Amino acid sequence: MGRSLARWMPRGPTWLIIGVLVGLVLPAVAEAVRPFMAGTIFVLVLGTFLQLDGEAFWRTLRQPRISLLSPAVAMMVCPLLVGGVARAMNLGEELAIALVLSVCAPPSSGTAAVARMLGLDATIPLAITLLSMVLAPVTVPLIAAWFAGLSLDPIGLAARLALLVGGSGALAVLLRSQAPIQLRKCAKAIDGLVLMALLLFAVATMAGVRAQIEAQPATALTFIGIAFACNLSLQGLGALLMPDSMAQRLTAGLILGNRNIGLVWSAMGAAASPMTTLFFAAAQFPIYVTPRLIELLLRRVTEDHRDNDL
Repeated sequence: MGRSLARWMPRGPTWLIIGVLVGLVLPAVAEAVRPFMAGTIFVLVLGTFLQLDGEAFWRTLRQPRISLLSPAVAMMVCPLLVGGVARAMNLGEELAIALVLSVCAPPSSGTAAVARMLGLDATIPLAITLLSMVLAPVTVPLIAAWFAGLSLDPIGLAARLALLVGGSGALAVLLRSQAPIQLRKCAKAIDGLVLMALLLFAVATMAGVRAQIEAQPATALTFIGIAFACNLSLQGLGALLMPDSMAQRLTAGLILGNRNIGLVWSAMGAAASPMTTLFFAAAQFPIYVTPRLIELLLRRVTEDHRDNDL
């Protein structure tokens, strides 16, 4: 089954959009899949670890721009910048808070998998995501308290992240040490399982979203537009901060733009206001649509290069 799914990998960004649409059109399916969200995230991180080039990973961590600057920008500079812009634009205190809380989340756990799906290097997004998750128990509660006056449990947040990263990392190390040959043979099957996990996660994130949109259609559409503007602006910032190849610029954009909002959402619990909840739901759309936009951009760049070579 995994090998069959791997054939879909080149069209992965399109399948993510289909997953979102399925979750919207069939809310009962989204609700049924929702309990498996934690499991899908575990599979995403585990699959990325299993496909990782260990030497390239440690070589990447030795670059200060990636190991120090990028996590700091992702976890501290971006939320403060977004909060300042939101208040300067008079978007309203509650919406400004929702924007900051969505951006103070670490990069999405699926970013490395999406990068592989797009043919980009997954090493950099995995390194920055892991380092950002280490910072999250400190930066997320501090920013939430300073900007929104919310008290989030740093220990609980750290425990969830440690279970996710530590558990998947330990299992990956065990499998790579005990069955390296079998893992190489199953590379395509692992890609297929990662794609299936991403697809299920996309469906699950739409749980309850349709009802929210139907209850407040005008507000929901406005929030979706703002979410796209924020996401694309952060992706543009990431591209500017990575003065290398187009592939690395796009990878940096994905890291800064697509965030693990569900982590902050779950940490807030009942403290999340209806407006914050609606914005968090709206912010899921650019996370699953932008990979398709990047795929189209990469295809256009490749075609232009091919034409110039003729």
